[in-house]
Amino acid sequence: MQEIGALDGAILVDKPAGWTSHDVVAKVRNHFRLEKVGHCGTLDPNATGLLILVIGRGTKLSEKLMSSDKVYEGEAKFGEATDSYDVDGEITATSPVAPMTVEQLNAEADKFLGDLMQMPPMVSAVKIGGVPLYKLARQGKEVERKERLVHIYTYRFTAYTEPVGVFRVACTKGTYVRSLVHDLGQKLGCGAHLKSLRRLDSGKFSINDAAPLEEILKWSVAELTKHVIPFFQLARAE
Repeated sequence: MQEIGALDGAILVDKPAGWTSHDVVAKVRNHFRLEKVGHCGTLDPNATGLLILVIGRGTKLSEKLMSSDKVYEGEAKFGEATDSYDVDGEITATSPVAPMTVEQLNAEADKFLGDLMQMPPMVSAVKIGGVPLYKLARQGKEVERKERLVHIYTYRFTAYTEPVGVFRVACTKGTYVRSLVHDLGQKLGCGAHLKSLRRLDSGKFSINDAAPLEEILKWSVAELTKHVIPFFQLARAE
C-alpha cells in the first residue's frame, strides 16, 4: 500500500450561498491542482455552512463520513408553498397565516420527531432510472418516488416574526429539511417553504472549525496541508 501523505484527508469548508457542492469541489481541485477531491453530503446551492471535502486517499472514507448525523439551522417562511419546497422554487399556493407563537409552532414540529418516512421532493438530486428528479421536474413531469426512512432527533423553533420562523434540526443523513418545512406548513394549513438553511454539524465536525471558501482559495498548498484532517484521524471519527 502506498504511504499516506500529508494531503490525504479532509478539509472543512464553510460553503457560501450560490455555489453547488460540485462547484466547490471543482474549484478546490483546480486551484490546488489536486487529483482527487470529493464532498461528503450535498448542500443545495442556496444553503450555506459545513461541507466536508475529502482529498486524495481521504476519498475512500467519503461513505463513512456521509453517514453521520447532521445539525442545521434555518428559516421557514409561512403562507407560501413552492414546487421545490424552498425559496428557489415557483410559488404554487399562498394562504393567510393565522397568528402563531413559538410554542404553537413547536407543538406541531414535535409531531415530526423520531422515525419518519419522508418523500423526496420532485426538485431533488435523487435519481429515478438514472435521471435526477430535478431534470424531470424541469420538463414538467412528476413521477412516483419511494419514501425513505429518516430519524429526526430535534426540530425546534427558537424565534418567530410573522411570517418567518427560525428553527434548528438534528437528523440522520438523507433528511430533506425543506420537506420538513413544507410538511409543517401543510399541517398548519397555510403552506410554508424553506427560506434559508445553514449546516452547523456533520458527525463530530463543526462549522466552528471550517474556513470560508474565499479564504481557502487564498491559501498556498503548504497552508492547505496545515488544515488537512489526517486520514487516520478521519478513519477513527464516529
